Amino acid sequence: MGESFVVAKGLDNCVSIYPKAEWERFLELLMTIPPSQRRPLQRFFGSGSEECTVDSQGRVVIPPKIREHAGLQKEIVVVGDTEKVEVWNRQAWTEYIGSPEFETENVAKIMEELGM
Repeated sequence: MGESFVVAKGLDNCVSIYPKAEWERFLELLMTIPPSQRRPLQRFFGSGSEECTVDSQGRVVIPPKIREHAGLQKEIVVVGDTEKVEVWNRQAWTEYIGSPEFETENVAKIMEELGM
């Protein structure tokens, strides 16, 4: 992740942790979207993101408003993504992986539609 990174509200009520360069790339991509569609995205991510660093014991402290967004309490799940890391409430992650969206057939269909 580097010395500093961005902790942000994620979709599906998780927390996304971006390396700083990836976050900047994400913001650049947002700027290519027409303003009427960009505004809600800027507000969602802008109101729920903070630059953070690792503390002296190697821990990441997720700001309270972002922790609240994801319902992070005691048990969490950390999921690697291609450009970021997601942190989930364990119960929410268990429900998500049991959803139709996560089923192999659905993932295969999306990959086929994308030509993968």
